[in-house]
Amino acid sequence: MGIQITPSILNADLSRLADEVARIPSADWVHVDVMDNHFVPNLTLGLPVIEALSKHATQPLDAHLMIEDADRWAPAYAEAGCGSVTFHAEAAKAPVRLAREIRAQGARASMALKPATAIEPYEALLPELDTVLIMTVEPGFGGQKFLDLCLPKIRTAREMVRKHGVETWLQVDGGVSLETIERCAEAGADVFVAGSAVYSADDPDAMVVALRERAEAVRARP
Repeated sequence: MGIQITPSILNADLSRLADEVARIPSADWVHVDVMDNHFVPNLTLGLPVIEALSKHATQPLDAHLMIEDADRWAPAYAEAGCGSVTFHAEAAKAPVRLAREIRAQGARASMALKPATAIEPYEALLPELDTVLIMTVEPGFGGQKFLDLCLPKIRTAREMVRKHGVETWLQVDGGVSLETIERCAEAGADVFVAGSAVYSADDPDAMVVALRERAEAVRARP
């Protein structure tokens, strides 16, 4: 598959989300960070906002649930119309069952891992997952510095995907910018969440294009 850029609206003007999403027509997805102030020390958007936003966004919504009790709440985000729903491995008691419930609602099932969570224990789950999200910052706040220590995990995940012959996407989230996206692409990521880099730019959509070009250039190398 090709490179995909997924801007996070966590760094957008939350008072005018529909307008902010309209500023990134070149984006492949719209990344929505849902935080409950329990799993992470921050409180952001919830289901009613996503339901409203889905009526205006032309791109599919990519919901990243940084919440406790993911088994209970994640399927509702698929029902609300999200194209992809990400739950955290650290918050799911029955990840296989949850992934299947999300898929049954017609959404892509994605599982996220915090920086300190190893990928190896979840290798057998890859066929059940459409996407694996590797956090490259500690979840909870936008604008954090990229953690290079996560690059080996991306490489390991890519090797596992090849080993099992699955089509699981590898997404990275945290500190993705023109300065870091090449390293992520070299490690094997193909879906990139960028918040601050996009919405702090004078032209957010031009930044989306530039990020994609930078990652595609890595893919094109012999």
